[in-house]
Amino acid sequence: MPVTNSAKGLQGAVDLKLDLRSPPESTKTLQNKDSSFSDGQGAPVSSESLGYDKTKGITGFQTLVHLVKSNIGTGILGLPLAVKNAGILMGPLSVLAIGFIACHCMHILVRCAQRFCHRLNKPFMDYGDTMMHGLEASSSVWLQNHARWGRHIVSFFLIVTQLGFCCVYIVFLADNLKQVVEAVNSTTNNCHYNDTVLLTPTMDSRLYMVAFTPILMLLVLIQNLRILTVFSMLANVSMVVSLVIITQYITQGIPDPNQLPLVASWKTYPLFFGTAVSSFESIGMILPLENKMKDSRRFPAILSLGMSIVTALYVCIGTLGYLRFGSGIKASITLNLPNCWLYQSVKLLYIFGIMCTYALLFYVPAKIIIPFAVSQVSKRWAVPVDLSIRFAMVCLTCILAILIPRLDLVISLVGSVSGSALALIIPPLLEITTYYSEGMSPLTIAKDALISILGFVGFVVGTYEALENLIQSKDPHTFSNSTVFIQ
Repeated sequence: MPVTNSAKGLQGAVDLKLDLRSPPESTKTLQNKDSSFSDGQGAPVSSESLGYDKTKGITGFQTLVHLVKSNIGTGILGLPLAVKNAGILMGPLSVLAIGFIACHCMHILVRCAQRFCHRLNKPFMDYGDTMMHGLEASSSVWLQNHARWGRHIVSFFLIVTQLGFCCVYIVFLADNLKQVVEAVNSTTNNCHYNDTVLLTPTMDSRLYMVAFTPILMLLVLIQNLRILTVFSMLANVSMVVSLVIITQYITQGIPDPNQLPLVASWKTYPLFFGTAVSSFESIGMILPLENKMKDSRRFPAILSLGMSIVTALYVCIGTLGYLRFGSGIKASITLNLPNCWLYQSVKLLYIFGIMCTYALLFYVPAKIIIPFAVSQVSKRWAVPVDLSIRFAMVCLTCILAILIPRLDLVISLVGSVSGSALALIIPPLLEITTYYSEGMSPLTIAKDALISILGFVGFVVGTYEALENLIQSKDPHTFSNSTVFIQ
């Protein structure tokens, strides 16, 4: 991890290089375990040792691929409806603003982690450790005494957020594959109009979820980000192709935009805010990716580039989708596509891409939970415990996907709580606790406080909206990603 500029920056860099050349023996052991996926030497490394081996780390391009993929999931399909809830002018501008703030908070997190690495002479640091040391550096004695709770809180939010998205991905996989199978006999090659579809009876979507479980179990056995890069690249390609297909359709025959409101009612804006904030979901992968890079000094530039790509895609799909379908836009833009094989392939491509993404989202909670569990058993039980926990976590996400009604709303709740806390509330407060004793300008403090308040508003509004919809929901088997073919 690079060292931040300071009065002793050059000396700190020399010390850090020396520390990297001669790590302690226990760290070398963990490093060897992390760099090997199939050698059977034991359990995976702890969350701290993500990316210690810089000579075998990932390249800048691989980092960019992981960053883009960890952001783009099913959320982008719902952004056109989110823009409708904000207005054709207010919506895109708000997406840009939220993307900029989210990227800024990610830079804050990286900068604070680098600061503590320099201060404590450590080569790397994860989100939880950064939070703990940030509380230790505060002027409050109470926060210093309870600093470890900061690490536990961050770890809890990371686990809930990442596994929550894993759950909704299982629902998306099963629901979309079921719809493709049901409509296979009625799907045509004519994409100029929709036919009313006579669905072919097929098995319950919950059985599709169970059928996907063995495949996901195999994918989560991959413990190395370099290997996951291949799957992440395939997922990126499949999703880019599907988004291109969607874009070429929605750009055809766009009606007069003068009929659309520039700014929607403020009563619907909270719906936009909750969807937009939950779309930027990569905060849990930022430090693991930075730690894994061969040359982590390039990470800030790659982070800015990756988030710019993601934000641009969000703005384009959200704006064009609303322009094309207007007030008729549905919860997922796939709901508005014609019933022909070209646009049915969008679902198939997204199924493949989301399946690959599952392993990437699984990476963070696995690196938090498994090392702790493995440390409680003897070495000969390390591998069985590792595999058992991985399989149990996959089964847990599948069971939750099957049992919880309207899982899309539950994940919206989880994203509003955990996503707002991790991405918007904690990083600005962490910057204050880290640098306040060294002197901060009132403008920086005001900026951090404003961002945290914004995140808290998103937390409150998103939680209220999700709970209200859960209570009012009458059809527990309706999923937000369901595709309905209409005439």
